[in-house]
Amino acid sequence: MAVKNTAQVIIGGKIITLGGYESEEYFQQVASYMNKKIGELETVPGYGRQPMETKHMLLSLNITDDYFKAKKQVETYELDLQQKDQEMYDLKHELISLRMQIEEAQKNEQEALDGKNLLEGKVKELEKELDEMLK
Repeated sequence: MAVKNTAQVIIGGKIITLGGYESEEYFQQVASYMNKKIGELETVPGYGRQPMETKHMLLSLNITDDYFKAKKQVETYELDLQQKDQEMYDLKHELISLRMQIEEAQKNEQEALDGKNLLEGKVKELEKELDEMLK
């Protein structure tokens, strides 16, 4: 059974306790991400003069934007992975088909060699009979 964890992190200069089933390292990564976003917004002219509610809304919008961009990227990667899986399946199928053709060609080659050897043997027999008749 999973154990619930808590960790104190600093977000926006304030100590906050995060809790959940994730690791403390994960909580620190979340806090780091939040601080990075806050830092980005603080570089925007006029951001510091905005009411706290507006700042929170802008932070939420930025995080949501990142979420949807990441989700879109995951979908792109999944589609790419599916295409690569299909290509690999097609290549394996082609490889099997070519192996079967090679085996068939080798079988036909062996049959042709056997037929050639048989005919050469018959030719020698006929030449021998012809020589005997001519003597």
